[in-house]
Amino acid sequence: MSTRLLGAKYKLVFDRGRPIKGRLTVAWCLSQQDADRMAGVVVSKKTFHDAVDRNRAKRLMREAFRLLVRDSAAPEGMIWVFIARRAILDCKCADVMKEMKWMFSRKLPQAH
Repeated sequence: MSTRLLGAKYKLVFDRGRPIKGRLTVAWCLSQQDADRMAGVVVSKKTFHDAVDRNRAKRLMREAFRLLVRDSAAPEGMIWVFIARRAILDCKCADVMKEMKWMFSRKLPQAH
């Protein structure tokens, strides 16, 4: 089962979801009963000038989410979009996982 978010869902999450700001990422989340555990990643060229840095940030976020889904630490019925911050380049996957767990544990406001 893939945990990747398809392109059409990004707009839905940004329109109806809520942001959670962290040190390494900003996460937008949307609660949907029929949703599987899915996540998308966004890495801007303005923040990460080099393609190598953009790719590393994407790999870190995808792998951290994949491991959390495997361990059943990611909440069910949620769609996530993670936006990388520059600080993510100095971190390991375990650091990103720790921040994502913190984001998952936050009391999430309901979408309208």
